[in-house]
Amino acid sequence: MPTDASPADPAGGGHGIVAGYLSPHPPHLIYAENPPQNEPRSTGGWEVLRWAYEEVRRRIRALAPDVLIVHAPHWITMVGHHVSCVPNPRGLSVEPIFPHLFRYHYDFTTDVELAEALVDRCAANGLVTRAMREPGVRVDYATIGALHLVNPRWDLPVVSISANNNPYYYADAELDEMEVLGRATREAVEATGRRAVVLASNTLSHLHFDRESDLPEDMSQEHPFNNAQYQADMVFLETVRTQPSSALRTAIPEHIKASEAETKSGSLTWMLSALDWPDSTGEILGYGTIIGTGNAVVEWRPDGKGGRRG
Repeated sequence: MPTDASPADPAGGGHGIVAGYLSPHPPHLIYAENPPQNEPRSTGGWEVLRWAYEEVRRRIRALAPDVLIVHAPHWITMVGHHVSCVPNPRGLSVEPIFPHLFRYHYDFTTDVELAEALVDRCAANGLVTRAMREPGVRVDYATIGALHLVNPRWDLPVVSISANNNPYYYADAELDEMEVLGRATREAVEATGRRAVVLASNTLSHLHFDRESDLPEDMSQEHPFNNAQYQADMVFLETVRTQPSSALRTAIPEHIKASEAETKSGSLTWMLSALDWPDSTGEILGYGTIIGTGNAVVEWRPDGKGGRRG
C-alpha cells in the first residue's frame, strides 16, 4: 500500500521487510526535540541519540517503505499477542512516570489490511492472538515514541503489536515465541506485498535512577546507572557490531541476565526473526544513557548493506 508521500525507491522497488531498527523509546528524546504534538517544552539534551534518529529518518526515506511495524514493551497484554486494527488512532498519550515530559497528541493511520493478515498468520503459526478494534484505547508511549523518532512526519501507515505479559515479566522464558511472532510478521508482509520496516522499541540496560535533576535535560547529571550495566551493554554491542545477527540468539538472554535489559519484552528477538536473522552485523548509529538506562540505535538490513557480512 504505497503512499503518495513516499519518495521514489532508489533501489528499484520490491516488497518484503527491507530493514529493522532497534529504536529505544525514552520519552526524554521527544521532550528534548520539542515537536508540536508534545505539550511540555525543553531546552534540548541527549543530542547524540537524537542525531542517530535523524540518520534513521534519512535512511527510512531512502528505503521508501509502505509501512512501519512496531513491537513495544509498554502495550502489555495479559493473554496473547494483540495487533491494533483501529484505522485511525487519535488521542493523547501520557507517560505515567514522566507526565511532565510526555503528553503527546497522536493522529495516525493503521495499515488495517496488513494488521488483519498478521492476526491470521499468527493464528496459523499457533500463537494466541487478537485483533484490537476498540478506537478509544490509548496508544502507549513506547509505541508513539519509536514511531515519532523514526518518522515525525507520520506520513506512513503503521502496524503496532503488543507485548504479551509473559516475556516482559519472566525474562527470556518466552523468546522462542517471539521468534514465531517474527516469522508470522514476515509471512504477513510477504503475503500482502508490502515493503516494510520493522521497529523494536527496546532500551538495553534498564536499571534507572529514581530521582531526576531540577532540569531534566541537565546533561551534567546523565551517566550510566553503574559500571556493571554499562559494561554489559558494551559486551552486547560488541557482538552486534562484529558478529552476524544469529549470534544474538545467545547474546540477548545473556545480556538480559547481566543488565535487566528491556529486550526481555521480546521486541528485539521479534524484529531479528522478522528479518530472518540476516547474515550480517548490526550498524550502531548511536548510544547514550537516559536516566541511567543504556540506549542504542541500531540498523540491520537483510541485504547486508547496513553492516558487515558474516
